[in-house]
Amino acid sequence: QVQLVESGGGLVQAGGSLRLSCAASGRTFNTFGRYVMGWFRQAPGKEREFVSAISGSGGSKYYADSVKGRFTISRDNGLNTVYLQMDSLGPEDTAVYYCAADGAGMVFDGYDYWGPGTQVTVSS
Repeated sequence: QVQLVESGGGLVQAGGSLRLSCAASGRTFNTFGRYVMGWFRQAPGKEREFVSAISGSGGSKYYADSVKGRFTISRDNGLNTVYLQMDSLGPEDTAVYYCAADGAGMVFDGYDYWGPGTQVTVSS
C-alpha cells in the first residue's frame, strides 16, 4: 500500500499563489520513481477533475487546459514528494485538491492510490 498526504492548502486572495505538497509513504522505498503522480480537484457540486500529472522520472508533465500556464507540477523522488505550484489563482480554482499515485502508467484517470485532500479557497 501507498499512503499519500497532501498539505499546503488554505485561503488566498485572487491573484495569489499556493504550493501544494504530497508526501508518499508505505510501499515506496526505492519505488516512488515508478509511480505517475497526479493532482485532481473537486469543487462543491461538481465532479472531480484532472488538474495535472507527472511521469515517474519527471520528464513528462500534463496539465488541464484550465490551469496550463498558471500551475506547475514537480517531484522530488529522493523525498517521495510531488508538488503543485499554483499561481494567478482565481475563485474558479476553489476546490478540494487530491494527490494520486499510479503504478501502471495511468495519467488522466484510473489511479490506484489517493490522498484525503486539502482545501484550497480563493477569495475574490
